[in-house]
Amino acid sequence: MFFPRRSKPAGRPPLIRSASDPDQQRRKAHVAATRCGTPRRSRRRRDDAPTRPRHLADDRRRGDTRRAAGYRLIDTAENYENEQGVGAGIRAAGVDRSEIFITTKFNRRWHSIDGARTACENSLRRLGVDYIDLLLVHWPNPDQGRYVEAFEGLVELREAGLVRAIGTSNFKPAHLQRLFDRGLCPQLNQIQLDPYHRRDDLVAIHRARGIVTESWRPLGMGRQMLEDPSVVRIAQAQQRTPAQVLLRWQVQQGFVTCPKSSNPLRQAQNLAIFDFALDDDEMRALDALDRPDPEMFDADEFGH
Repeated sequence: MFFPRRSKPAGRPPLIRSASDPDQQRRKAHVAATRCGTPRRSRRRRDDAPTRPRHLADDRRRGDTRRAAGYRLIDTAENYENEQGVGAGIRAAGVDRSEIFITTKFNRRWHSIDGARTACENSLRRLGVDYIDLLLVHWPNPDQGRYVEAFEGLVELREAGLVRAIGTSNFKPAHLQRLFDRGLCPQLNQIQLDPYHRRDDLVAIHRARGIVTESWRPLGMGRQMLEDPSVVRIAQAQQRTPAQVLLRWQVQQGFVTCPKSSNPLRQAQNLAIFDFALDDDEMRALDALDRPDPEMFDADEFGH
């Protein structure tokens, strides 16, 4: 069985370092939080959402390549239906539990104080671990109107030591305000954010409140953003891949990212972004790509 180090108090995620690259700039990547208003440093995380592999062997194989590349932050969820495989892959990797940072999320059916505990216990069982580093409310589901209770349940779980940090996913300003009005504050909010979807309103709130910003789908859908002329031009000037440029845009602003790839080469490339920087003109060019997206998921209408 795995146990947290006694020297690490409950509620504080460990400092995660890369096993494969000791570069000092990489260790300075700002990617995790302890309590609201006090960010810690960690590694860029690896999102297991879009592939949703149904076979345990597939999860183990993909996990082996990620950990071999140096990934130590794993992002999964109840809704991805792969927590069991993620846990099996972690155990098979032979990496000490204290060096792995696990994020998972729970669905709307558990939006209550007791429900949050049940969801946590279910995830602990599927993952085969004794604590979760970061547990998130996956979507606010305002039509149900119980996400405040769900977050109160997270607070109790953190106090009980079952989770080390707590947060939200896909919460918009109005959803966060309801938490603030109750004296609650997530340590992290995971949102869709990339140069096409800048989310400046949310980022400003996060920074004012000390909430870590994490972006899901940082490379966009398909290849549209990867093939954007502005992105390609910067990539050529930097002698990097377009994906590396987009990820550098994220971390250079202090955002957590969770790029998805099952290709070992691209996995390694996605980590190799801490030995260069984008200049001000390049950052402004990427910022200028922001645009309306009528197909973007709206957390007031979509959720599970």
